[in-house]
Formats: sequence, structure tokens, C-alpha cells
Amino acid sequence: MATGFPSVTGDVVTSNMWNGLVTFTLNAQTGTTYTLVLNDSYQTLITQSNASANAIKIPTNATAAIPIGSVITLLNIGAGLCTISAVTSGTTTVLSAGATAASPTLAQYKSCAMIKTGTDAWYVVGAIG
Repeated sequence: MATGFPSVTGDVVTSNMWNGLVTFTLNAQTGTTYTLVLNDSYQTLITQSNASANAIKIPTNATAAIPIGSVITLLNIGAGLCTISAVTSGTTTVLSAGATAASPTLAQYKSCAMIKTGTDAWYVVGAIG
């Protein structure tokens, strides 16, 4: 979880707090499927490293209440194509400019941001296919 945020309205942001705002927690994944969890919403960089095709799944809000406005960053460092999609496509909406809007893909060394804009609404932007 991110550190350095002011804890109450009116707190003064110190240089130590400010420097903490740009630090990401690394969540290194090597399997073929990973489903986002609540802790991924706090300045997390997910790296996906697998030589085979793999998937990042976005859960329903009922499963993981990731706050609206959260941005989760993903970097595919493995050779396998990484597909991002909803665990429950009828409930969670994933939209992107990818070839398949609901299931964008990331090639090796490409990254994207998954942005939660509503209770079960996500946009995926970045180097997607």
C-alpha cells in the first residue's frame, strides 16, 4: 500500500510524503492467470512475465471493491501475449481501443493503465493491441 499520503484534510505535505507518492509497489506475476485484488489499487505496478499466453482478470466490484478512480499499471515483460478482461463480462465492463475492446492485449515490453471509472466499469489505455 502506498505511503506518504496526508492522513487528514489540512495535513501539510512534506518532501518525504511527496517522494512517497511516486513510488510503486511491485507485484511480480509469473503465472498464466492473475485476478486483480484490492491491494493492487494502491500505487502498484504489476509485472507479468510468462513465455505463454496469459491473462489479467478484472473482478466484479462485489468481489474486490477497488475504489473508483484507481489506476492500476501493468507491464508485460514476458514473451507471451497478455490479455486483459473481466472475470464476469456481463457485470464488469472493460473498454479499450484494442482490436477487441473488451479484451485488449499487451505484447512483450508493452504497458497499460487500467482505470476504474464506475462501480464495474474500467478503461484500459496504453500500448494495447
